[in-house]
Amino acid sequence: MIRTTLAALLLTTTAHAGEIWVTNEKDDTVSVISTETLEVIKTYETGERPRGITFSKDFSLLYICASDSNAVQVMDPNSGEILHDLPSGEDPEQFVLHPDDRHLYIANEDDAITTVVDTETRKVVAQIDVGIEPEGMAVSPDGKIAITTSETTNMAHWIDTETQELFANTLVDSRPRHAEFLRDGSEMWVSSEIGGTLTIFDTATQAEKAKISFEVQGVHPDRVQPVGFEFTEEDTHAFVALGPSNHVAVVNAETYEVEDYILVGRRVWHMDFNEDRSLLFTTNGVSGDVTVIDVAKREAIKSIKVGRFPWGAAFRPTN
Repeated sequence: MIRTTLAALLLTTTAHAGEIWVTNEKDDTVSVISTETLEVIKTYETGERPRGITFSKDFSLLYICASDSNAVQVMDPNSGEILHDLPSGEDPEQFVLHPDDRHLYIANEDDAITTVVDTETRKVVAQIDVGIEPEGMAVSPDGKIAITTSETTNMAHWIDTETQELFANTLVDSRPRHAEFLRDGSEMWVSSEIGGTLTIFDTATQAEKAKISFEVQGVHPDRVQPVGFEFTEEDTHAFVALGPSNHVAVVNAETYEVEDYILVGRRVWHMDFNEDRSLLFTTNGVSGDVTVIDVAKREAIKSIKVGRFPWGAAFRPTN
């Protein structure tokens, strides 16, 4: 059954060749997975404890948060060569690239600040005081708002990207980890790991619209810990990593109802889709692998061994 499904998927994804790049925080490497063969095809060394990972808009540069090296590293993805480091502040964990393809907004966990770096001049252009232990970062599609979530303060901090100043702070549940805007910018979602919830905000008013909780059959509530999540192309659904519950939840983004749970590897952290969003790749820290999910069928079809404690994931097209 799985072999037939996998073979069919490989045939349909040939026209959408690409790679999933995965940071391995205990190995100080990135693993490169082919979205056609579903195998690791390359491994490159990085700085210490790589976590956040993202590509430039044209995919010619790869940015990596090397947390214990206190730097954002810039890699040539064609060669795997580290071209240079960017100043990032202490302990960069997650970041987000502004739509201008130039400015990185970086969460500095140890310093309670958000650092803004110009990737062309390689200089810090702003440092913004936020709450304690900032981690999650997001930027609105129009580039006007950046979000930092602070794990200990239990807040989402709203930053005006023109003035680089806070204009709002909104409470969420305990230990917020990740933030994302809908593609039309109308909503901003935040996951709270210890609180076990997703909070949805109206972007225009910063008011809370809804809160989503999770219940996985046979799993203690303390182990249901939402962290990374991604939206489908039309924003109809969100796939949510639920940490040590070893499941990914499927949430209807219009009704805010949980429709399904998918069993994956141990301690699922983050994820990304392939090009046509038919496959979803989740990073599973404790089991040291990546689970491939058939999005339409909502089922896991393969486990791919990578490095120790895979954390972040980012897609790159190759055709």
